[in-house]
Amino acid sequence: QVQLVESGGGSVQAGNSLRLSCAASGRTFSSRPMGWFRQPPGKEREFVAAINWYGDSTTYADSVKGRFTISRDNAKNTVYLQMNSPKPEDTAVYYCAAQPPTYSDASNYTHDYAYWGQGTQVTVSS
Repeated sequence: QVQLVESGGGSVQAGNSLRLSCAASGRTFSSRPMGWFRQPPGKEREFVAAINWYGDSTTYADSVKGRFTISRDNAKNTVYLQMNSPKPEDTAVYYCAAQPPTYSDASNYTHDYAYWGQGTQVTVSS
């Protein structure tokens, strides 16, 4: 079992940076690819970013590429999402997710993730 707890959400003005954290329980964190997804108001959950177990391979949604950065610290069982130059359209509930340890590559697809956090609200005002 893996438990994921997101933090760092809140309200921010467009252009100001924000960093989300996701703390994971369990001894298998370092062997799992991790991802961030988001669900804007009235819309379906969508992929944001993902990182492989080692942290040397990342993938991003086109809408956040060049602005957001995903990273991980396996010693701290934590994955981060640095949000630079956020826009009002980035307003959403942000979820952290963990893939099974049998996966080697980070995935863009929700069905590849076995565990989810409860989410943290990010609101970007113009």
